[in-house]
Amino acid sequence: MNTFSDLSNKVVLITGGAGSLGSAFCRGFNANGAKVIIADINISAAETLANQFSSGTALPLWMDVADHASVVSAVASAVKQVNQIDILVNNAATKTDRLENFFVADEDFSPEIWREVMRTNLDGMFHVAQEVGRHMLARNFGSIVQIASIYGVVAPDQRIYEGSDFNGHQISSPAVYSVSKAGVLGLTRHLSAAWGARGVRVNSVTPGGVEGGQNQTFVEKYSQRVPLQRMSTPTDIVGAVMFLASDSSSYITGHNLVVDGGLTAW
Repeated sequence: MNTFSDLSNKVVLITGGAGSLGSAFCRGFNANGAKVIIADINISAAETLANQFSSGTALPLWMDVADHASVVSAVASAVKQVNQIDILVNNAATKTDRLENFFVADEDFSPEIWREVMRTNLDGMFHVAQEVGRHMLARNFGSIVQIASIYGVVAPDQRIYEGSDFNGHQISSPAVYSVSKAGVLGLTRHLSAAWGARGVRVNSVTPGGVEGGQNQTFVEKYSQRVPLQRMSTPTDIVGAVMFLASDSSSYITGHNLVVDGGLTAW
């Protein structure tokens, strides 16, 4: 029986691969024998991460998921270089580079920032799945894991944001984030039904709050709402993603695996 810990000879493309979650995914897959394609808009960070792995086991790839032409070009380049993509971890997401415009009350949120977030978090998710999926469908084989968020499943508890900040900015979770991540779940279900008979599985992983950049006030308030009494770390999410990506979950498609420390069990 194959186990998810043996991903030898598998090629996995990870979008947002140089980020906090993405780099943890890259390390997990690489440690278990897969060749990783580190797709990121920050090519310098992708190259730095690739250099941490054994020669020939990681490929940095520039990709702007918000730009459809970039996605088409990058996926074509990846396939040309490695011949196959067995697994896609569709992970890239954004809060924009201007956090002061993102952490804004819903009634004041600008349509320009709304579109900027949606272009990456949902449009980009579809365009990457579409391009990689086309390659997988031609081979009648593939596994796609899309990274959603707990706020695509439940609404944010506004009480935990009082007195909280993220990297020095007053923190909130605007509607655009919830809507974009709920859209990921709908996209996952749709593609799983459309592509299942052709050998391509599509699932999602929904992380709970991941610690990183929040002040202690937020961490404590969030943790009090979680049965395990803490926020997650990126490494907490890796195993779930690898399981759904691997042949160990060969009879699972259209599923959303919630990794939230029990937050939604209350």
